[in-house]
Amino acid sequence: MELLIKKARVIDWCQDFIGDVYINNGIIMEIGKDLYKQCETIYAEGKALLPSFIDLHVHFRDPGYTYKEDIITGSKAAVQGGYTGVNLMANTNPVCSSMDTVNYVRDKAKEINLVDVHQVMSITKNFDGRTLSHLDTLDNKVKIISEDGKDIMDSKIMLDAMVKAKEKNIIVMCHCENDELTSSDTRLAENTMTWRNITLAKYTGCSIHLAHVSTKESMKYIIDAKKEGYHVSCEVTPHHIGLTEKVNYKVNPPMRSREDVEYLIQAIRSGWVDTISTDHAPHSLEDKLKGAPGISGLETAFPICYTKLVKGGCITINRLSKIMSKNPSKILGFNKGEIKIGCEGDIVLVDLDRKYNIDTKKFSSKGKNTPFIGMQVYGEIYKTIKSGIVVYDSYKKGEY
Repeated sequence: MELLIKKARVIDWCQDFIGDVYINNGIIMEIGKDLYKQCETIYAEGKALLPSFIDLHVHFRDPGYTYKEDIITGSKAAVQGGYTGVNLMANTNPVCSSMDTVNYVRDKAKEINLVDVHQVMSITKNFDGRTLSHLDTLDNKVKIISEDGKDIMDSKIMLDAMVKAKEKNIIVMCHCENDELTSSDTRLAENTMTWRNITLAKYTGCSIHLAHVSTKESMKYIIDAKKEGYHVSCEVTPHHIGLTEKVNYKVNPPMRSREDVEYLIQAIRSGWVDTISTDHAPHSLEDKLKGAPGISGLETAFPICYTKLVKGGCITINRLSKIMSKNPSKILGFNKGEIKIGCEGDIVLVDLDRKYNIDTKKFSSKGKNTPFIGMQVYGEIYKTIKSGIVVYDSYKKGEY
């Protein structure tokens, strides 16, 4: 299978030029100008060609909650948003505490074959907060463990989990929240557990990834740990940099103050933030009305971040590509995230000048829950290409 993209504005973390990209058998084989091949050709004048996006924090709700989302609709939402790689959380039903569940998700995703999927395993068995024996059964398909949606309250259990993770060379992804403090102060709940988890990681030498960082204090702890050379990475979400607490929309952690938003953006600008992750959390309308926290974010992440950060003059599009493609790809061990010879041909064509309003009626996700409805943004996904094959075309939506 061959594909040639011609006369695109080719952009990744370290380049920005007008040229051509040739993909053969799923791999980028040539990059240059005036390339000619007798194969399928996309003429992309006026479009930007970027590496596809990789999301380290996603809920596809399968198994167990497929009325909210499933692997098919989640995969369609991903490619519509320009993503070809996702890291799925373990809070399914059953909880992903076994290789059987990991393999079920992986096999189903491979059958659909729209996005590459990594399935996270829970830190404690069935989220019981105590049992770690199931971690002895995981194999090298699992690169990350997480208790997403909650934190391990018992510090000795978290310490033991990090020791096991260090031995197996896997990452502990932390939802930093002291639920004993949440009802009193959500900020204190996040900050104290961020400090604790970093301290335990320093002690054990374990690699940790801090999910959906939302406060300036938590980010300061992370920056200090990075300066000291510890294996700490972090993510921020589009909604935590695009909205403030003035927006009455339930997410966990909640929207923060303008001062927090500005600090997070400064941390992105300074290179301390490793990834932007969506925390794609689709819900039915009924569940959202009952107070379920979360945003359906895959289809809106790039235009929100491009509009807020790049059009807003905060960072370059190269930096945005680095934190939405290169860095998360490296964390998951994918051979993508860059437009480079030898990398997988996972790329996305974007109309950066296209201005439009976010419309949930056009979402492929079952989850229509977002506070960004009607927001005017730039950067429409034109085509998403995986391994040299067009898996999403904005002009042929629905023909996945």
